[in-house]
Amino acid sequence: MPGPGAADAAPEPPVRDLDAVVVSGVQPGPGLWKVSDGERVLWVLGTVSPLPKGIEWEARDVEAVLAQADELIWPPALAFNAEVGFFGGLRLLPKVLKARRNPDGATLREVLPPDLYARWQPLKRKYLGRGDGVEEWRPLFAAMELYQEAIEDAGLRHGVVTPVLERAAKRYDVTQSRPQLKLVIADPKAALDEFRGTRLDDLECFDRTLRRLEGDLDLMRQRANAWAVGDVGTLRGLPDYDPRETCLLATLETQVVKKRAPGDLKAQLRAQWLQAAERALAHNAVSFAVLPMGEVLRPDGYLAALRAKGYAVEEP
Repeated sequence: MPGPGAADAAPEPPVRDLDAVVVSGVQPGPGLWKVSDGERVLWVLGTVSPLPKGIEWEARDVEAVLAQADELIWPPALAFNAEVGFFGGLRLLPKVLKARRNPDGATLREVLPPDLYARWQPLKRKYLGRGDGVEEWRPLFAAMELYQEAIEDAGLRHGVVTPVLERAAKRYDVTQSRPQLKLVIADPKAALDEFRGTRLDDLECFDRTLRRLEGDLDLMRQRANAWAVGDVGTLRGLPDYDPRETCLLATLETQVVKKRAPGDLKAQLRAQWLQAAERALAHNAVSFAVLPMGEVLRPDGYLAALRAKGYAVEEP
């Protein structure tokens, strides 16, 4: 473990100031992928997040599909089920907040390699200011706090697509399916105590988040702009990496989670979504689904898996 002064001598890399996002106003977003089995069709929207703050997504084509769809299938998600109730949750809140901190009161300077801590400092000053509270947080939580502030400063935001789809589904009375893998936590207090004492393998999460913000924030802007104007060709050519996925995996790999949800969670989530998609294609004349753009475009992604099963897949 590096000593308290180990990082002081390391040079600080420059923090790049990048041009503002230029895309704003009403934008169409990308076209829809068509998955079919005979006359039955599943339309798929690939999403990117974050997107430009200043856009208003013109979802006319999507709404036209939802107006005749029998079902809307959301991306797969991991659902935590802890039967604690509202007031029980309030009692656990202090434990949740303490779980963000490093075990034994260690600071980021003490748990990070010197070169990684040196890279953290200028980014922290730029996006989080000079407060020291975050210095006691685990690298994973510090990285996510930094990431959120950075994308807001870059003119980006999450949560553009989901509210539009939810309103349309409610307007047209579309059944909504949410493929989930449920993680039952029968002992939330004990699980939090265990998590607080567990060291996470989250240095890769921290490193990748810093790399994204040091040199790739402009790529995030390009991806956001390309999605907004419907430029799928540009999206194909840009790297598709979200540091939040690496940080999530760091949490899922802990024994706290593994003993409560054994097996390959990513594979199980994939299976949940594919099962929902095939069920929709077997029973609905028209269905609509949402997936991260990476799973739509990747050669081994979800749509590739449907194609391998014999379904026809057409790009927009």
